[in-house]
Amino acid sequence: MTLKRVLLAVVAIALVALLVVLWMPSPVEVDAADVQAGPMRVTVDDQGETRSHDRFVLSAPVAGRLARIALHDGDAVTGGQVVAEIAPLPLSTREREEIVARVAAADALQREAEQRVRHADEDLAQAQRELERTRRLFAEKFVAPQAAERAQNLERTAASEAEAARQRARAAAADVQAARAGLAATRAGGLVQVRAPTAGRILRVHDASERVVAAGTPLMVVGDLARLEVVVELLSSDAVKVAAGMPVLIDGWGGDRALRATVRRVEPYAVTKVSALGIEEKRVNVVADFVDPPGAIGDGYRITARIVVWQAEQVLKVPVSALFRCAEAWCVFVVDGGRARRRTVEIGQRNLTEAEVRAGLEAGMRVIRYPSNAVEEGVRVNVRAG
Repeated sequence: MTLKRVLLAVVAIALVALLVVLWMPSPVEVDAADVQAGPMRVTVDDQGETRSHDRFVLSAPVAGRLARIALHDGDAVTGGQVVAEIAPLPLSTREREEIVARVAAADALQREAEQRVRHADEDLAQAQRELERTRRLFAEKFVAPQAAERAQNLERTAASEAEAARQRARAAAADVQAARAGLAATRAGGLVQVRAPTAGRILRVHDASERVVAAGTPLMVVGDLARLEVVVELLSSDAVKVAAGMPVLIDGWGGDRALRATVRRVEPYAVTKVSALGIEEKRVNVVADFVDPPGAIGDGYRITARIVVWQAEQVLKVPVSALFRCAEAWCVFVVDGGRARRRTVEIGQRNLTEAEVRAGLEAGMRVIRYPSNAVEEGVRVNVRAG
């Protein structure tokens, strides 16, 4: 009788256990990722285009009959080379006075350009002195490597600005020469020659045909393809995060690797643009200089720029897909012993895929990515393979 009771008890316990197992909910299938420590960067991404660092629009200095332009888009020119000739029309007293005034204006612009050259040279000298001081401090371990990189970027930017100022001064001198030649030609009745202000290539000829042109009519655009820059139109809300000297990665240009560049200038004004969805946006031009050779890239090529606004070599990071809002904080679900445990975390910098973890998690923990409504505190989970 005792044995029979024991057997009945065992059968009853087995039935109860079977019912518990049958009625127990199945584990929730989830995807998981490890919390890792490693490098991280935050970028501002947008499309832009390349352009010649020094682009010059050559215009007719006087009204007259323009001879057919023999040069074509892409042709190389040297500084001072004759690129167009104009037979001036007979001028009235008013038109002659306008040409004299144009010569005076060109002289004033040349003097301004020369002043800018002197100012840019002083800025370059200051940047070089600052770079030398920073290198000495870095060698003695008084400053971080980022300070040395920042000083080097500022020195490179100042050198680029000085070279651009010299190019503008040469262009201003060429404008003065062209204006004076136009004035002389109207007095002598000869041809007015339009000359290239600097060596480079013809980017565009507006119209090569012989025709009568008014004074100031654009004839062609000349630029130096050996000195390209990148122009990116950022939303004003993104542009406030960008500063001169920040590194830039250039993608989408047709090559198999990203090219490096450095932000030279964030323009101080915004323009209103209408997006493809018909929304008015405030856009700001960010200008960057190539660090790597641009290769076969030409003027006006479309690129994708990723401006690095923050980066670190070693931070604790978690996938953004694991984060969700809980009240005013950020939370994640951690896989602990086959169950989901909610953790409140403190988040720092973020990009599209990762977030910096300042508190709440440790390296090696597994977090649930894209947690569904079925994932709750204490629920059993089964991590999918892969």
